[in-house]
Amino acid sequence: MTFLAIDIGNTRLKWAMYDAPRPGAALLAHGAEFLEHIERLAEGPWSKLPAPTHMLGCVVAGETARRRVHDQMELMLGWELEPKWVVPSVQEAGVTNGYEHPLRLGADRWVAMIGARNHILERGIERPLIVVMVGTAVTVDALDARGNFLGGLILPGHGIMLRALESGTAGLHVPTGSVTPFPQNTSDALTSGGTYAIAGAVERTYQHLYLHCSMEPACVMAGGAGWKMVPSMTRPFELVDNLIFEGLLVMAQQRWG
Repeated sequence: MTFLAIDIGNTRLKWAMYDAPRPGAALLAHGAEFLEHIERLAEGPWSKLPAPTHMLGCVVAGETARRRVHDQMELMLGWELEPKWVVPSVQEAGVTNGYEHPLRLGADRWVAMIGARNHILERGIERPLIVVMVGTAVTVDALDARGNFLGGLILPGHGIMLRALESGTAGLHVPTGSVTPFPQNTSDALTSGGTYAIAGAVERTYQHLYLHCSMEPACVMAGGAGWKMVPSMTRPFELVDNLIFEGLLVMAQQRWG
């Protein structure tokens, strides 16, 4: 009963094949492609995969990218499954969606929160939770100990911040620098400013959630650029490489487990 998980972000498509649609399932194969190379999947990395029994995906890159993935799946001989894509709901897998308009919440944020809450509950303790996704954009989301999504922040990722400054300010076309406490050149000032902006957003959310719940929150961080934040965080956190896949596995178990 193989399961294919797909995460289509703003820059890359990541996929993973598991031997079952449940958390803890064995990973059979995985890979990633930049969005411009989606058409390589059927003849390339997917060509040697067993036919999946079920598929669940998360997409933020839009309908065109999703349609291109469907086209690749239709080229696969023996793949008879119907693709399923995550749509945020009012409640799923122990998480209650407190967004003003639940359907407008990004699917990646919804899946990440479900994955992060399951990740924390596996340790046996319910506690408030901050979920940080560091990619093209950065999201910082807060859940109380009962799994109620209270709300969250969206801010630019490192690359968007630098490009915005370069396009809007003369003389800032400089290479990426280092993160330092007191930057003494423009490159370091830009890189440090972006990094500390993200760290500051997490710190402020931590303070708000602590006051709201009267309990220290856990913090789970993921995303392709999450590793850049490791030295600059002010609170304890756990870096989880495949948080979206963890969330998709939890949701798959609800559907087919």
